[in-house]
Amino acid sequence: MRVASLRLMSLGIASVMSFAGSTAVRADPLLIVGNDEKVGWDAKGNTILAPVGKDSVVILDLATPEAPKIVANLPLKNSVVGPPVNLAIDPTNSIALVADSVDVVKDGDALKQVPDNKIYVIDLKAKPIKLAGTVTVGKQPSGLSINPAGTLALVANRADKSISVLSIKGTEVKLIDTVDMGDVVSHVVFTPDGKHALASKFNAHKVSLLDVNGDKVTYSKLDLPTGQWPYNVDVAPGGKIALTADNGGAGSSDGSVDTVSVVDLEANPARIIDRVVVGDGPEGLAISPKGNVAVAVILAGSNNPSAYFYKKHGSVSVLSIAGKKVTKVGDVEVGGLPEGAAFTPDGKYLLVGNYIDQDLSILKVDGTKITDTGKRFKLPGHPASLRMSTH
Repeated sequence: MRVASLRLMSLGIASVMSFAGSTAVRADPLLIVGNDEKVGWDAKGNTILAPVGKDSVVILDLATPEAPKIVANLPLKNSVVGPPVNLAIDPTNSIALVADSVDVVKDGDALKQVPDNKIYVIDLKAKPIKLAGTVTVGKQPSGLSINPAGTLALVANRADKSISVLSIKGTEVKLIDTVDMGDVVSHVVFTPDGKHALASKFNAHKVSLLDVNGDKVTYSKLDLPTGQWPYNVDVAPGGKIALTADNGGAGSSDGSVDTVSVVDLEANPARIIDRVVVGDGPEGLAISPKGNVAVAVILAGSNNPSAYFYKKHGSVSVLSIAGKKVTKVGDVEVGGLPEGAAFTPDGKYLLVGNYIDQDLSILKVDGTKITDTGKRFKLPGHPASLRMSTH
């Protein structure tokens, strides 16, 4: 984004294993979940690595949100390292993109994690659903998003400090450009009009603004100061504000409360207008399609039993949105080490992936009140990431 254009803009104006029972075109909401079977923790919170080969990406039909159905299970790599938004479904429910962020390789007699560099393209219209292709991007592709038109995707490459620009034509997805961001970027998301994007600069504690003109993406060097370690960024449906989940502990819990930063996208230039205190270690972040409520997913040290701040279960901090005023209105307990969260397209349900428990918490949404239905959906792995379709 050029500085001159920034002064003129208003951002707010604004398997191949599978299940054969899938259908060609789905009107029902879909949820995509990436399961990581390579990373776990011992009783002291130390990371335990396992060889590759057991990860999966599952597609769920949410015609009945309280009783999801798995319609595909693909043996594709996924990673809990990074924000839980390293996959997305396009606006027509035709394809999904999945970032293969981290690999596990032999290092003498031990195992170590190294950046990977692939994006998987999944054909959701195929019978059965299948892997349609693989695109090579920058190192450690992480949070990604598809534009509202379904023609462009942006991928944050953490290890390369860059954003990959991908063109989308059906299942044909190509790398067409790379934008140097100068710092580690963990996630990037489009504004509702598709003309701009925001990228979270994890190590620099900032959120950056970009211009999108057709398939050309430019970065103005305008960076706004968030709270510490912003992992995730999301834009409200009206395009007036964005929120960042400021993790606080460089990707983990540290015992202290953290924040969600509020970005005013209608201001000229855009700016941070508030910080809302949430719990310890917000990682996942989601705004309802209705635009009136959001959640920050709180880790709460639930992967580290030896820590003084350990809690067996994580939670979601519920945030009421009234115009540009964001207020925390409650907390709802979920499962162990919750990662991703997604509202159904009608805004009536919220699903949260519990990594340690290997399941989904199913929550009911009524206005800004969110309650646990008490129902869980068991997954064939540890949910590291998840994303909902837009319809």
